[in-house]
Amino acid sequence: MLEYRPYIVFACILIYMVMCIVVGLWAMQRTKNTSDFFMAGRHLGVFVTSAAVFASTMSGFGFVGGPGIAYKNGTSSFWMMVSISIGMCIMFFLLGKRLRLLAGLTDSLSVPEVVAARYKSNRTGGLMAIALLPGVLIYLAVQIKAMAVVLFDLLQDLSWASNVSIEWCFVLCCSVLVFYCVTGGMVASVYTDFIQGIIMVGAALLVFYAAMTTLDGGFSEMAQIITQDDPESMQPWGTLGMISCLSIYFIMALGVCGQPHVISKLMMTKKPEDSRHLLPLSLAGFMLSAILWVSIGITMRAMVVGDFHQPLVNADEASSAFLTQYAHPLLAGVVFAGLFAAIMSTADSFLNIGAAAIVNDVPKLLFKRQLNNELLWARIMTVLIAVGAALIAYFAEDTVAMLGVMGWSAFAIAFVPTVALGLNWRRANRLGAELSVLAGFVVYGILFFKEIALPFNFHPGAFSLLVTVTVFFLVSIATPPDVIDRDVEELLEL
Repeated sequence: MLEYRPYIVFACILIYMVMCIVVGLWAMQRTKNTSDFFMAGRHLGVFVTSAAVFASTMSGFGFVGGPGIAYKNGTSSFWMMVSISIGMCIMFFLLGKRLRLLAGLTDSLSVPEVVAARYKSNRTGGLMAIALLPGVLIYLAVQIKAMAVVLFDLLQDLSWASNVSIEWCFVLCCSVLVFYCVTGGMVASVYTDFIQGIIMVGAALLVFYAAMTTLDGGFSEMAQIITQDDPESMQPWGTLGMISCLSIYFIMALGVCGQPHVISKLMMTKKPEDSRHLLPLSLAGFMLSAILWVSIGITMRAMVVGDFHQPLVNADEASSAFLTQYAHPLLAGVVFAGLFAAIMSTADSFLNIGAAAIVNDVPKLLFKRQLNNELLWARIMTVLIAVGAALIAYFAEDTVAMLGVMGWSAFAIAFVPTVALGLNWRRANRLGAELSVLAGFVVYGILFFKEIALPFNFHPGAFSLLVTVTVFFLVSIATPPDVIDRDVEELLEL
């Protein structure tokens, strides 16, 4: 069977690609209007929604970027996994019920529309729609890059496809993604999330066992090998150091509340009270699937350091290298299919959010008009956003994990204060929301484009979020409160 390993893996990927086309065509029959395209008709059950929440959180960032950063920085990556788990608890506590109630009360199709209703200001909601676009493009680029890198690595083991360039991998992945998203919209995304969520959990447990048995001494032997080569990488804070890890802990934990591709799923449930059941299911699914994150990264680091495997050209190759070399071919095929499912469904969410912002939110909130044939324009804009993100992914030199943290930071700056804090603090006003987001992006832009390194490797996204939250509170306290609709005010007092 070993000689047929690459063909078995490729067959699993091919079957999944065909399934995506079928799901897209099926979902197209159920997508009759923009509510279906952007919100899946707001009729999802508990199990489908919880799978969509944790699968969107994991995505290509967790499947490719997670093992990559574990391979590169050792135990530093553990803090990301732990902080995201805690962040999911914070998200459900702050937003689980309130966001669904407000979305239903105001018939909102997107997070910016919820912001406009909360602050009774179309301008604030429109600015939020514009603010999320950089994060959409960056995080969508993460998904496309992860998919193209994995496909390229897989094709190198096939004699008839080894000459396929990375550029063609980008084109192929982007084409399938666009077809899947344009036809099915959010309906295709959430139901694929449910299927691949189940795959992710089962595959992660099997991968953990395969990783543990790669060396006779298991993870203990791996830790000894890595420690002899680089003791710091196996220390509690890894190679990034304590301050850097704590800053990432902050941005990842609190930042979950600001990820529109995750929190928008909370707006799609049938009933607001369903949120009480979503947390344990979503959290359990994420923690179990995140086992893959840690086990693959540490295993590949030990294999390379111990001279059992050639050094990786790029840290993002850790997942594909382990699965193609050390896992059973059927397991590798299933995991790769799960990986592509995670990427496709999450990318679909970003495309929907970006298309909704441009086609629905900005015209309606800033210009008080609605486009004719909005569903057609949503599909056209989906194609344009996908092409733009693919170009960013191709030319960006950062790893999948670092691009993911960058996109995560952009979303956190825009939505943590305005949504997560604004829906829980009556005194928050529109001026505080607008100035805080502006301040956060200005600071983040200066740090990023000027390549300013903060002391102790403090993450610039975490520092920018601190600035954003501080400005939000200070301005809201120092300026007069807004007049809020009675229904919204009662919701804030729940």
